[in-house]
Amino acid sequence: MRTRMLEAAEELLDASPDRDIATRAVCEAVGVGAPVLYRLFGDKNGLLSALVDYGFDRYLATKRAAAPSEDPVVDLRNGWDTHVEFAKSHPAVYRLMFSPSFATVPSAAQEAMRLLREVLDRCAAAGRLRVESGLAAQMIMSANIGLALNLVTQPENYPDPDLSRRVRDAVHAAVLVPDAGRRRSAEDGSLTVAALQLAAILRDRRTELGDPETALLLHWLDTLAGA
Repeated sequence: MRTRMLEAAEELLDASPDRDIATRAVCEAVGVGAPVLYRLFGDKNGLLSALVDYGFDRYLATKRAAAPSEDPVVDLRNGWDTHVEFAKSHPAVYRLMFSPSFATVPSAAQEAMRLLREVLDRCAAAGRLRVESGLAAQMIMSANIGLALNLVTQPENYPDPDLSRRVRDAVHAAVLVPDAGRRRSAEDGSLTVAALQLAAILRDRRTELGDPETALLLHWLDTLAGA
């Protein structure tokens, strides 16, 4: 019953011109009385909060289910695309998920950022990252959310079907070393990419170095990378 009510609430929100719903309409949609809704969710705010959790559960399920490929850059692009597709498929819930009215950031949003950083750490280990993974994750996630929110709230102002790809490629170009530029960066003596790569490898694999030596080396590498 809880899931049925959440699904009904989402469907009503998607169809609502003023982006609001009445608890009575939700109850009528599933054929129950108001006491059932109050018992399950407390009130309307509780229903909407549960709808946010329900949205993040489905969003994160797509991220967790994505099997890593041999190319982390491809995985990074796919992650952007699945984010936008989720927003377009669940516009009302997506608006709630990334509402600026939250007093605290949902833990699920923090997990989404952590999953993104894991992909970026793989990019760093492959020598493809030009900025520290935490900063890269902030840049990508903020652009991804901003674009998706615009697409679902103002679709008439963003009609270009290739807009998501254009923004994605522009943001990724700012944080990634292009294939053609990998050799050139090394020949130019750039330390940033190499420092990020070695630091990512050290954090992911055990070496013959002891913990103090590893910590010191990571400190030097992070300093070289500007982290």
